[in-house]
Amino acid sequence: MHLTDQTASKSPLSLRVPPRLRQALAACAATALCMAASHASEMQPGQGIAVQPIQTSVPEETFQTLIVARALEALGYTVKPIQEADYAAAYLALANGDVTFTTINWKPLHDDFYANAGGDAKFYRVGGPYVANALQGYLIDKKTADAHNIRSIDQLKDPAIAKLFDANGDGKADLTGCNPGWGCEPVVEHQLDAYGLRETVQHNQGNYAALIADTITRYEQGQPILYYTWTPYWVSGVLKPGEDVVWLQVPFSAMPGAQQDIDTQLPSGDNYGFPVNAMHIVANRAFAQANPAAAKLFEIMQVPIGDISAQNLRMQQGEGSRNDIERHVDAWISANQATFDGWLAQAREAAHAQ
Repeated sequence: MHLTDQTASKSPLSLRVPPRLRQALAACAATALCMAASHASEMQPGQGIAVQPIQTSVPEETFQTLIVARALEALGYTVKPIQEADYAAAYLALANGDVTFTTINWKPLHDDFYANAGGDAKFYRVGGPYVANALQGYLIDKKTADAHNIRSIDQLKDPAIAKLFDANGDGKADLTGCNPGWGCEPVVEHQLDAYGLRETVQHNQGNYAALIADTITRYEQGQPILYYTWTPYWVSGVLKPGEDVVWLQVPFSAMPGAQQDIDTQLPSGDNYGFPVNAMHIVANRAFAQANPAAAKLFEIMQVPIGDISAQNLRMQQGEGSRNDIERHVDAWISANQATFDGWLAQAREAAHAQ
C-alpha cells in the first residue's frame, strides 16, 4: 500500500492514540519535566550563581578555604579561583561585594578589621565557629627555659636574659614576630611597650615563613630561639610545645584597640598574652541574604583544628603544591563524607524553606 507524504509524516503512535490521550500524555510529560527541573533546583540551589573566595597569601589558609568551596560547588555555585589580599584589604573587598566570603576571620583578633570595614551591617557572621580553640603566643626553646628558669616574657627586660636570644650581635633578643598587616602585629607591638621590652627585644618582621625557617635552623644547631606563632599552623608540629619549646607567660593582659578590655588569662591560670580565638566564615551580607543555602553552609560548617594543623604540616614537609592541597581536600571530604553530606542537606533545606 502506498502512503501519501502526509500520512507518512505521522508516527505509528499518533495514528493509534486518540487526541485526548495524546493531550494527557503531553501534560504528563510536561509535569515530569517540571518535577525533574524542580528536583534539580532543590539539589543545586546555587545553579548559575558565581562565588568569589578570598584569603591572604599564606598558603596554609587554602585547605580550609577549598573545603568551603567544594561544598558550595556541590550546591551548584560556580566558585572562582581564590583571590589573595592582606587582611585589611580583604575585609574591605568583602564589605563592598567585590568578593563573597573568607574563612580567615579570627575572633577577636580581627575585631578592628571587622569593625573598620563596616561590621555586622556589611558582613554575615552567624553560627560557627568554623575552627575553634586557635592559640597564639610567644615561645622559647625548652633547653634555655629550663637552664635559666625563664617562664615569663617580662624576664627579657633583663639584658643578660635578652642577650641569650641575640642572633645578630646587637645585644637584643631577636623575636621572630608577626608580618606587617596581620592581626597579630598590633598586639605584639602593643605588648612590647606594655611589658617594657623595647630596649631589650627586637621584633623581626617580614616574610614569616622565611623567618621561622631560619629560627628552626638555629634551634637545630642548638641555639636559643624566641618566636611568635599560632595554631592551626605547622610550626607546632615541628617545634612541639612541652617537648622542644615552651609557651611564655605574660605578666598581665594587654591588648590594643577593640580588644583592650579582654582578659587573656585562661581557665587554667596560664596567660599567653592572647585570648583563645575562633575562626569564622564571613560573607558579604547582601550575598548571604540572597542565598540561604550558602548562608546555612557558612553557619554550620566546622573543621577540627587538628585536621588543619596536620594538613599544614604535610605542606611544610613537601606536599605544598596546589595539586597536593586539592588532594588533601579530597581525602578530608572522603574521610568525613557523612558530615559533608549533612551540611549539604541542611543547606538545601534552608533554600527550600525560603
